[in-house]
Amino acid sequence: MEKKSMLTGWFRWFRWNRGKEDWWGRSAPLTRKRRIALRVLEKSLGHSFGSIEILNVALTHRSYANENAHLGCADNERLEFLGDAVLQLCTSNLLMRLFPGDAEGQLSKRRTSIVNERPLAELARQMNLGSFLLLGKGEENSGGRVKSSILSDTFEAVIASIYLDGRYPAANRFIERFFVPLIREEGQGLIYHDYKSDLQELAQGRFRFIPRYELVGEFGPDHDKTFEMEVTVADVVSIRALGKNKKEAEQEAARRALDLLALQEGGSVP
Repeated sequence: MEKKSMLTGWFRWFRWNRGKEDWWGRSAPLTRKRRIALRVLEKSLGHSFGSIEILNVALTHRSYANENAHLGCADNERLEFLGDAVLQLCTSNLLMRLFPGDAEGQLSKRRTSIVNERPLAELARQMNLGSFLLLGKGEENSGGRVKSSILSDTFEAVIASIYLDGRYPAANRFIERFFVPLIREEGQGLIYHDYKSDLQELAQGRFRFIPRYELVGEFGPDHDKTFEMEVTVADVVSIRALGKNKKEAEQEAARRALDLLALQEGGSVP
């Protein structure tokens, strides 16, 4: 039975990758110890990989690839790009099934509440993804294994690796396994508040204006940057905020803009 399972996994990998090996990126060298560690991880993921190399790429941070350029290995950023799209598709499909009476706006808010850095990083921590990451020395020394931004990006890259190895059904099973509990939790109150959406709705309704976001500064080394974003609402509000990534800085700037508009109006902004 085990032999049959191994042959099935190999055939699946060969069928999907014949003639296009490494198009998703070359894996860093896999030692016997590393292979054993990744096989342990795949049990937590609930997916048996036909090609363990693609999981290794999903766990390779750019700091490792840059510091080990002689290896010619890929980082996980392309997989993160794909994983984000797969996650959006699968969670959208799941939410439409679970909430057939919701309009598009409410479905979007539900999705935003579960597909963002905080819950993704928490799921990555539950799987202990941080301990499997390949990091450069600088990122390692600055606590990269526990950074929410790195963990959430890695989680999306892992989704892509499952999708490429097992196609849509495997990725969808993985996502539903972890996101159904999050959706139930979301039903008791939003996990995450999307201040950007609130500000856009308010600005369009009150000022007929779409908020403009601009990057005005970056501080710190490459492995530990801080970003400063500025949001402008018509000629009424212009305010800046900091964050460990651009999305976080934009959300904080939007939150501050909402607070300022509420003060100007002498009330509260929903």
